Amino acid sequence: MMFPKNWSLFIFAILCSGLLCAQTAPRHPRWPGPGELFVGTCYQPVDRTPEQIHQDIAIMKRAGFNVVRMGDLSWDSFEPSQGRFDFDWFDKIMDEMQANGIRVILDIPGLPAPIWLHRAYPGVDLVSQNGMRLPPAERYMDNISDPDYVREVSILADAMTSHYAHHPALLAIGYDNEIGNGFMSYSEADRKRFIAWLRNKYGTVESLNSAWSTQRWSRRLNSFDDVDIPLKEGPGPAERYLDLHRYWSDVTVARLQELEAIRRRNMPDVPAISNLWDTASRKGFDYLATYKNYVSFGAEGFYPGDPVSGAFGAIMIKGDLPTPIWFNEFTAGGGGYYGEPGRSRMYAYLGLVMGAQGILAWTFNSHQGGEEQALFGLLDHDNTPSWKVDEFARIAAEFKELSRYGFPRYTHPQVAIAYSFDSKIVSSPNGPSNTTLAYFKPSYAQQVQGAFEPLFRANLDVAIINVGQDTLTPYKLVIVPADYLMDSASAKAIRAYVHGGGTVLMTAFSAKVDDHGKWFDTPLPGLLSDVFGLKTNAFYSARQSLMFDLGGRTIDTGVTRYEVLEAATATVLSTFSNTPDHTPVLTLNKFGKGNAIYLATESKASVIGPVLGHFYTSVGIEPGPQTPEGVYARVVDGKTLYVNTTSQDKRIPIAGKRTGMITHRNYDGFMTLGPQEAELIP
Repeated sequence: MMFPKNWSLFIFAILCSGLLCAQTAPRHPRWPGPGELFVGTCYQPVDRTPEQIHQDIAIMKRAGFNVVRMGDLSWDSFEPSQGRFDFDWFDKIMDEMQANGIRVILDIPGLPAPIWLHRAYPGVDLVSQNGMRLPPAERYMDNISDPDYVREVSILADAMTSHYAHHPALLAIGYDNEIGNGFMSYSEADRKRFIAWLRNKYGTVESLNSAWSTQRWSRRLNSFDDVDIPLKEGPGPAERYLDLHRYWSDVTVARLQELEAIRRRNMPDVPAISNLWDTASRKGFDYLATYKNYVSFGAEGFYPGDPVSGAFGAIMIKGDLPTPIWFNEFTAGGGGYYGEPGRSRMYAYLGLVMGAQGILAWTFNSHQGGEEQALFGLLDHDNTPSWKVDEFARIAAEFKELSRYGFPRYTHPQVAIAYSFDSKIVSSPNGPSNTTLAYFKPSYAQQVQGAFEPLFRANLDVAIINVGQDTLTPYKLVIVPADYLMDSASAKAIRAYVHGGGTVLMTAFSAKVDDHGKWFDTPLPGLLSDVFGLKTNAFYSARQSLMFDLGGRTIDTGVTRYEVLEAATATVLSTFSNTPDHTPVLTLNKFGKGNAIYLATESKASVIGPVLGHFYTSVGIEPGPQTPEGVYARVVDGKTLYVNTTSQDKRIPIAGKRTGMITHRNYDGFMTLGPQEAELIP
């Protein structure tokens, strides 16, 4: 196969054209849409013999699977050596999937890179913080900023998308499985690329010195050549740590945009449904500020520890996309966990509550070798189908029926929660000298989830967005929980939204540092003090759980730390009842046509939940169906889907006599849902 000689110009051209399209392209009519639900599995045929592949596909067909995800983690199977492509083996599998009515999400396996690439181009090897070259011992140990890697992964993507663009089995394309879970590198070439990024961002070394507060501890830079890559594993100032993560985020996003541009060039009718991992602790990336440049459907690996945290992650990957959620990997068993009968089915129904369209069990066959050999799939290690095949077959059969009744749900949330990659990073800098670690707790993710939890328990749809990048006008309420770094774009958006008539609820720890991670030298909350009509500098810890009265009830917050709110134009709605100073806990400021509410504690469900409940009526939000603890519900085309996520029977009131559309049981005035059961009530 022949390719243009000047790949850098070629990639630049298709990237630019792709980005222009990515900003404005509507959902394509050939993409998965209303009335379509997909149940299937992840499959790695590189582990299987041709005879096993035939048997596997027969099992999938009998189970009623209509989708499979393949191609990931298999670069050297498609390109065994540089420039020599082999698609014949995969063509046969694609053809057989098509013959059996199974659609394919084809992953571009840009991670991990093959050994031949590391050997040909040593710059693809990682270099540790102490200068040691690291061999590609584990997946994702590839330097994705290396120009040779960039060129070669683009060649692979162009070859695969060109070859399979018109295959009738192709449903969607995916990019670089779990990108974001890779490693940072510290080679001299990496340092120079980081310096180039800093030059572009700051322009002069004087601006960089100011942003990084290099006068502290005698660390002034005389030129850009003085820059070292900040240490991810500490120590170091938070400002540099923030730029380190921003740099690698930009590198990651650039790779995704390049692949998206190739897709748009070669297969514009095929959507991108990628298994991304933006919150990975190794590196991560700023997904919610960039996702519309490379995502058609929000998708992730779904391995919930509990319903609330699982739903929180899923809603984060959706952002404000109008398309449904996909679970490109879906809990079946797990690492050292064989599975539990009924658990996957329960979570599949919880996915429908959230607006999911596709679930793909991870994984089909249990692996006999490699790091995941004790991660248990649908088939046991002796290739015997486990009870999990039957459970997913049941899900497939039930979802096929439910697709006639308004599923997948297309959500229209009236509440948005702000989430900031920058706030996450700068609020938990590398240690041990950083005093931020003592100040900011619990973690940023915990506090954002704390705001999400009471809304989810109230059966309300929520969007989790970057408020500086996405429009706020569709929402009746925007919650800004512990948004430690208040960048100018977010502050501008919040100011305009409130002035125009919107309502914002902000919590303690918000708007403390600026775009560079430095504390504001203006009244706090920085950039927004006038919007909230107050100043808050002091903060204290109480000796017991903080309490206050609101709406005729006493709230035991379950937290002990609080900020002192000095109201200027704001009205005090409630004060702490058990602190010596009885300072305000909740204030409301009229700003323009809207309202800015400030809560003086951390964002924890036990305190923010009652506060939200107090404001639902005034902002025009009606909670969803009333359900007992652990039961979640949404209305779909006049019918209500209930899911019991607990291990106990739950009694739920319903109106009159009804017949369940899943169980076909008759109910009169109430129904009892057994553990992990679901029901659709007309």
